[in-house]
Amino acid sequence: MRVSFNNGCAAGYGGSQDFYARNESGKVHAKANGVDFQRRLRAACGYAELGMARESLAELNALGDEFQSRPEVLQLRLHHFMKKKQWSRALRVSRELCRIAPDCSAGFLHAGFCLHELGKTLQAKQLLLKGPTTLLKEPIYYYNMGCYDVLLGNLRDAQVHLQISFKMDSSFRELAKRDPDLAPLHDIL
Repeated sequence: MRVSFNNGCAAGYGGSQDFYARNESGKVHAKANGVDFQRRLRAACGYAELGMARESLAELNALGDEFQSRPEVLQLRLHHFMKKKQWSRALRVSRELCRIAPDCSAGFLHAGFCLHELGKTLQAKQLLLKGPTTLLKEPIYYYNMGCYDVLLGNLRDAQVHLQISFKMDSSFRELAKRDPDLAPLHDIL
């Protein structure tokens, strides 16, 4: 899985810890230009891309408190929790992402998925319905809404949502044919 964020995380990191200014607790603190933060974040992304979750999380944890609520830090932390299927922890992080970046669709999509995985599918749907209008540009929004509607017994609404998703990105049709949540609709997909 490739981890990518709006800040352009890239694989690989060749920096030295000598570049980081640390406070008395050993956490990296901000410099005027944010170079230290960017280096740590790139290292964390690189480790994540290599499947080295422990090292990636160590880089995130080493960032100062002033960086812990940045959207890119939350997204990477969320990635790790979701990969480990730690849905409650992922939900807390995704809700924080929704709070600090309310126009960003990622926090809402992930929070909805976590709620669904926790058996709270109706809450997942309600959350997405209250999300930002940017969600309407995302085929995964319609796909997830279709899945939630099937599970809630709203098969007609599910078909409408899924058709929109397929029109936006035809690859979702193949995914839908194998999705166990959509089993009641497999014959018509």
